[in-house]
Amino acid sequence: MAETGTATASPLPTALVSFGDLLRVFTRIGFLSFGGPAGQIALMHRELVEERGWIGEDDFLHALNFCHLLPGPEAQQLATWIGWRLQGPRGGLAAGLLFVIPGAVIILALSMLYALAADLALVEALFLGVKAAVLAIVVQALLRIAGRALDTTLKQGLAAAAFLGLFLLDLPFPMIVLGAGVIGMVVAMRRPDMLAIKPGKADAILPARPWRSTILSVLVWGTIWAAPMALIALTLGQDHVLWQIGAFFSQLAVVTFGGAYAVLAYMAQEAVQGFGWLDAGEMADGLGLAETTPGPLILVTQFVGYLAAFRSPEPFSPLVAGLLGAMLTTWVTFAPCFLWIFALAPWIDRLGHAVRLKGALAAITAAVVGVIANLTAWFALHVLFAQVGEVQFGPVRLDWPLWASFDWRAGVLAALAVLLAFQLRWSVLRILAVCAAGGIVLSLTALNA
Repeated sequence: MAETGTATASPLPTALVSFGDLLRVFTRIGFLSFGGPAGQIALMHRELVEERGWIGEDDFLHALNFCHLLPGPEAQQLATWIGWRLQGPRGGLAAGLLFVIPGAVIILALSMLYALAADLALVEALFLGVKAAVLAIVVQALLRIAGRALDTTLKQGLAAAAFLGLFLLDLPFPMIVLGAGVIGMVVAMRRPDMLAIKPGKADAILPARPWRSTILSVLVWGTIWAAPMALIALTLGQDHVLWQIGAFFSQLAVVTFGGAYAVLAYMAQEAVQGFGWLDAGEMADGLGLAETTPGPLILVTQFVGYLAAFRSPEPFSPLVAGLLGAMLTTWVTFAPCFLWIFALAPWIDRLGHAVRLKGALAAITAAVVGVIANLTAWFALHVLFAQVGEVQFGPVRLDWPLWASFDWRAGVLAALAVLLAFQLRWSVLRILAVCAAGGIVLSLTALNA
């Protein structure tokens, strides 16, 4: 098998890419996939397109655009699609799992340590710096995504409306997503230029409709997705925390378009304010852990699932409950990703001509910028201030900080993180490391003052 290729190389025939080679390469990718979706996609491009020529450039970009249309983590779905393309369903399953498992194991171990040591002064000081760094990282992600997504006036308006709907009116996240999707479908049929999409070609030749494989994939993966939930309903009932965890993260897997930061906005709102599984500071701690480990950033959901079950363990011990909560969260987060890919990948060429679908997703992507802006504001308030209250004006609900509770240490570290991210352009890992060390130093200084 050829070991090198070019960026424009055609994909090798499936027979020339052995299953063993696929396992070895995706194991390597799984352990090196730091840096969030952008870094992970760049890593796969280098390993699979540039160095090995397993996938052609055009096919890689076409599949990436397809994965952006789906709910859930696009990098993991791209890995699954590449495995499916090279070795069929077993290749897709192997590539998708190997992309997730290394990071999931590490996050699980860190979640266990966090649950036991979160109250220690040294750990609290370390995570003070982590949270300040996360604030800068989220701001950077917001600006990057906004610069790419908001290329028309309508998209900018959708982003602003989404932010105001969440921050001031406390509208449900699914309502924001569905409303934007409907607007996008209507606009795409009448004025596609307002969403910067090209109208479909009337004379385009479309491939056959692969209904049989799609229906089979939906049945198989729908069953796999639902199996643990059925077991929980029969043994523990729908009032148990494990059912709440599974139901919530299953819903999250369906409605969260726009990448991990969009997921975080909805998850933080519900996990902290709705279910009370953890507080805002702990949510930022979990994101910091996910930023420093390989694998999809969405693995922060596993951290949330572990703490939720660990703190309401009956009839299990806290450790067993936490493990079950983490595994259930990971199951219902990623099983849908396999369902989307195996069911829809055979349709990828047809979907490229679906103007209304592209319009819906373009509008949703724009709204997601507003969702991430809401997440940024929420993190800023809870990282920089120890106390945040609510002010109600009719239907308007405004989070308002108690100014006397401003944490000067968090402010200094956040300013440092912004400098490192925007001026010096440091990597996420270096920023987190420096700010974590700074959190310890400033906390010790405050104690000795």
